[in-house]
Amino acid sequence: QVQLVESGGGLVQAGGSLRLSCAPSGYIFNVEAMGWYRQAPGKQRELVATITSRDSTNYADSVKDRFTISRDNKNTVYLQMNSLKPEDTAVYYCNFRTWLRYDYWGQGTQVTVSS
Repeated sequence: QVQLVESGGGLVQAGGSLRLSCAPSGYIFNVEAMGWYRQAPGKQRELVATITSRDSTNYADSVKDRFTISRDNKNTVYLQMNSLKPEDTAVYYCNFRTWLRYDYWGQGTQVTVSS
């Protein structure tokens, strides 16, 4: 079973930056979209950003103009996070969705922003 491997989380002060990466452990066929989601304690998982196979992007209003999602030709997806705020603190999950609507999820990486 192919797994998504995330990296790049950590502790940063407010106003700082982090870059998350996510790559599959093997090849995933027919990827329609890749994305990042996050879940803060006591809250539901929410969409942060997505990018399609045609490089169309979508962002949550709360991260627009601060976060940038991108991908490379090796099926790695990135999330550049700038001007981080304490409310961005959460576990961030990578997602790959295939054209058959099958979802792959990463194990999650903790992002903590101190005030």
